[in-house]
Amino acid sequence: MTDQTTWYNIQNIDELDTPALVVYSLRVKQNIQQLIGAIDHVNRLRPHIKTHKTKEVIAILQKFDVHKFKSATITETELLGICGAKDVLLAYQPVGIKLQRFLKIKEVYPKTHFSCLVDSIEVAQEMCNIAQTQQINLDLYIDLNLGMNRTGITPIKAEDLILAINKLPFLKVEGLHLYDGNIRDTDFEVRKNKCDIEYRNVEILLQNLEKQGITNLKIVAGGTPTFPVHSQRKNIDCSPGTFVFWDKGYQDSYPEQDFKTAALVISRVISLPDKDKICLDLGHKSIAAENELSKRVYFLNAPNVVFVSQSEEHLVLGVSENHSYKIGDIFYGLPIHICPTVALYNELSIVENENLTGETWQVIARNRQITI
Repeated sequence: MTDQTTWYNIQNIDELDTPALVVYSLRVKQNIQQLIGAIDHVNRLRPHIKTHKTKEVIAILQKFDVHKFKSATITETELLGICGAKDVLLAYQPVGIKLQRFLKIKEVYPKTHFSCLVDSIEVAQEMCNIAQTQQINLDLYIDLNLGMNRTGITPIKAEDLILAINKLPFLKVEGLHLYDGNIRDTDFEVRKNKCDIEYRNVEILLQNLEKQGITNLKIVAGGTPTFPVHSQRKNIDCSPGTFVFWDKGYQDSYPEQDFKTAALVISRVISLPDKDKICLDLGHKSIAAENELSKRVYFLNAPNVVFVSQSEEHLVLGVSENHSYKIGDIFYGLPIHICPTVALYNELSIVENENLTGETWQVIARNRQITI
């Protein structure tokens, strides 16, 4: 059921086993160029690698002079060290064995500047004890809670935490980290207004810290939804991640950000169980399943199918009784949420000029461990 005129068509699709995740690499490069064009200087970009988790996308970003990155896991952090990234922020507060692994990464990859988050004096004290034992300095960003209510400390309480950490040896508060992922309104003006209101609390914190003689703190702000807002501020690093591949969810929610969808799940019809039903090999082990069934994938070449049921390896769709689908027909699926979808695949198959190139990108950081 392939439309021969569409951007996503793959001429040699018969070479691909399904389900599979394919990436249109030229679109990835276009998305990176668009992101760079949306900010006053490339040095203010600190993209999150949680979406792609690959060394190939990191390398493309580096070729475009992006050298600061953000990670969420130890494996993502180590991958950035392997790739020789200059500056890496682990946007997570490492505790227990995770802290030990993070410090080991700092030791193994000394050419990369690593920092991490902290939101409590108890964890900071643990960091201090270990750093002192190992005689290693640790740079920290205070994790601010601006309404996400997931991690972090409110700006009104952050001043005392910063003052307390500054008294601990081997620790340095390098900056502030604020992820306002709770602000997701489709209307850009509403989103901007909410973002500006929350950021005002950060400005008050900075003013209070300046009275204490604490200045020049770095700021890492926002994700994709609030990128257009924070990108207009001065001296703030922005850290979107989804832009590299984009997805149906963000395409619908944030139309002012005209990135190109660059990653699709490919599936095949494997059975015709009833006159008005077809079954694909796209179970919930192959597509992010946190949303309700009808909001997991959008089929570009079959937008009007009805979602009936999904299990581990199967997706049943409702179609008209006079349909012409055959076993083996290809479905091109645009994920609603690309980030957890990528994490379900070991590798990404690369498409250029309507053909699979034979190249694959390993999703290395989907694993819990690389070497450390």
